[in-house]
Amino acid sequence: MKSQWCRPVEMDLGVYQLRHFSISFLSSLLGTENASVRLDDSSSGASVVAIDNKIEQAMDLVKSHLMYAVREEVEVLKEQIKELIEKNSQLEQENNLLKTLASPEQLAQFQAQLQTGSPPATTQPQGTTQPPAQPASQGSGPTA
Repeated sequence: MKSQWCRPVEMDLGVYQLRHFSISFLSSLLGTENASVRLDDSSSGASVVAIDNKIEQAMDLVKSHLMYAVREEVEVLKEQIKELIEKNSQLEQENNLLKTLASPEQLAQFQAQLQTGSPPATTQPQGTTQPPAQPASQGSGPTA
């Protein structure tokens, strides 16, 4: 019998503490110094509705802040994607130019290096007198 009398009091105390925690949390979240919702010791329906409304307002505020942050991040990522696409296009053009300027022996040597996984050699094979290929960014006109 004694446990039946204690249990509702423990539950009411827990609910009371949870409500006060919720109010203080919402007040800090909403940036108010004093809690705008005051609870009396009774469990009236009006106070529960007021708490529900404050929780809903706080959730809406959090949602709007998250959506704003996500939109900002999406814009940053879109810009990075745009820059990467441009760089990829430039590198593809440079690669195509280098392929056209390379001799068949250089291409064969490069393919062999790719298959063995060894780093590319910096010296030219003996017997080739071709000058090193000019990068695409230095211009394509004749040099004196």
